[in-house]
Amino acid sequence: MDGICTLANDAVYDQLIALLNSIEVIQGQNMPVCVYPYDDNIEKIAAEIAKRPNVQLYADKESIQRWDDFVRSAWDAHPTALQEWRKIGKETYYRLGCHRRFCAFDAPFERFIYMDADTLLMKPVDNIFSLLDSNDWVVYDFQHKEPMYVYNIASPKLLEIFPLEKIQTQIFCSGLYASKKNIFSQETKEWLLARLRAGEAEILYPMAPDQSLLNYMMMRAGILCYNLALKLPPDEITGCCVTSPHFEERENILYDKNQRLTYIHYIGIPAKVFTRLCAGENLDFRYRDVFLYYRYLHEPEKKPKFKNKPKPYDAPPSFIERVLRKLGFFHG
Repeated sequence: MDGICTLANDAVYDQLIALLNSIEVIQGQNMPVCVYPYDDNIEKIAAEIAKRPNVQLYADKESIQRWDDFVRSAWDAHPTALQEWRKIGKETYYRLGCHRRFCAFDAPFERFIYMDADTLLMKPVDNIFSLLDSNDWVVYDFQHKEPMYVYNIASPKLLEIFPLEKIQTQIFCSGLYASKKNIFSQETKEWLLARLRAGEAEILYPMAPDQSLLNYMMMRAGILCYNLALKLPPDEITGCCVTSPHFEERENILYDKNQRLTYIHYIGIPAKVFTRLCAGENLDFRYRDVFLYYRYLHEPEKKPKFKNKPKPYDAPPSFIERVLRKLGFFHG
């Protein structure tokens, strides 16, 4: 069975609803979806998932524990990661819950497309599932242009482990990728840990831990990545990130030079911005109205109504806000 997966907890409640609604509109109400729990803070999303017959909350605790243990072992092998995370006041393992997307390699789908909770589907993905007939890994992004967010490019080991051509063509963003169940056997996982412990862990980039480790696992295991951004004819390639200012919105779908996006990734916008927006704070970011449309698809009467000009979500606080915050009255 094919399906779409994502990762969530109550901190991304509004984003999850928007994503699920976009999948329903674009791919159809019968597309199976599995949500992996980032942590135990899932009361709100569990209630929402229970309303949707095609959506399930992953509950295999043994699978989750196995991957948590694997990830801890992988990062324990890194020469500086735990110290770096401690310096910036992060928990022992930074964003450990992000790695729970790896549970998709266990269940419930034979073939899956993983989408981050801060994405929206804009176009049917039947072509991506079709590509899995002849490929084990399919992506559609431009992360290969910025390898410094995947690997430690200062490490002399990097080019000893992966040839430059592979780094230029195989790196991907962990916000969306398609793959298959059981692609990493227990034997493969043990071999990968052995390589990391033998010194290869130093090429990992600790500040994007799930993305870095997943790229390493895929590339080191010899799995070839089919990237639509490198394979499609130039006039058919679209962008996918909110950082691109030129997309056009037509009937709640985004287009790039008249080509329909496959998905939009609101990368870099903090989850709390979406929460504040949905609570009625008039915050602005690119393609905000598209997000609000899908978020309130089934409850348009609850959609916030704004009268004044919105303020950028990352604008510095006003003098009044600073005073109120100092006095303990403002928490925005």
